[in-house]
Amino acid sequence: MKKRRIFTLLLISVFVLSIFMVGCGNGDNGENGEVEEGSESPDRVAIATGGTTGVYYPLGGAFANIISDNVDGVTANAESTGASVENVNLLNDGDVDFAMVQNDISYYAYEGIEMFEAEEPMENLRGLATLYPETIQIVADAGAGIEAIEDLEGKRVAVGAPGSGTEANARQILEAHGITYDDFTPDYLSFAEASDNLRDGNVDAAFVTAGTPTAAITDLSTQHSVVLVPIAQDKIDEIIADYPYYAQVEIEGGTYRNQDDSVDAVAVMAMLTVRAELSEDIVYDITKALFENLDALENAHARGGDVSLEDALEGMSLEIHPGTQRYFDEVE
Repeated sequence: MKKRRIFTLLLISVFVLSIFMVGCGNGDNGENGEVEEGSESPDRVAIATGGTTGVYYPLGGAFANIISDNVDGVTANAESTGASVENVNLLNDGDVDFAMVQNDISYYAYEGIEMFEAEEPMENLRGLATLYPETIQIVADAGAGIEAIEDLEGKRVAVGAPGSGTEANARQILEAHGITYDDFTPDYLSFAEASDNLRDGNVDAAFVTAGTPTAAITDLSTQHSVVLVPIAQDKIDEIIADYPYYAQVEIEGGTYRNQDDSVDAVAVMAMLTVRAELSEDIVYDITKALFENLDALENAHARGGDVSLEDALEGMSLEIHPGTQRYFDEVE
């Protein structure tokens, strides 16, 4: 937790410096790639979520209902998508107004690094709140003889959809173990596809980045014998040292069928991201509605119970939208 706070403080320092530099430059708003903030107040907003078997979709649907029921003159709809990487692109293009995104992916997109290095930095992304840990779960066929990450060598492994957040997580975790894609047969599959392929014996293991319990894994564990593969403590320490947006977590015993023991893992944070162009007033109203109706999130999915005002900036990897900041300042 301390390392995540350090990462957040570092990012805030970078943002403050960048704001100062912009203020010293050309004052013509919208020119030279600058973002015109706070100019839009739509009466309909779209929320990019994820696949229907993950956590983003039910929580995004609950968020849409909160907006429609509690923000005067605004209706919202949640859209099923390919999750984090697709979502930041939709947000950057103005096709949606809010998005559920991993905090590491938001950071990569804003900075124009990792899978976004060939693109312009997405400087119109802003943070609304971090929500809950998204655990990188490594699920293996119980009969494949996979008890540790090193046992993935020579196997068929689903590493996430191409260029996805899950795929980046898989690559970084494998890197800490000295393993590359040359050491096994990678399959680029979503978690719904990975679950089906595990059940059918087409892959031996799969990486799944999602809040626990994940519906796809829950369903799989009722139909097929699977195990969760732990990450050793020294490797967890190495991963967090190299990538500070990760945190150590534990997948509690009993999370899935026949999983008696707790399993050590790492997680990123799910967060709500918003377009900078939305007005301060509308984002303030939506932020207020969200935090005054958190029970609706908990009713939608168990991970909704993790969302709190107290932890809303834990692991935040983007500059906060002014409307959200105004609400946070009010309730301090």
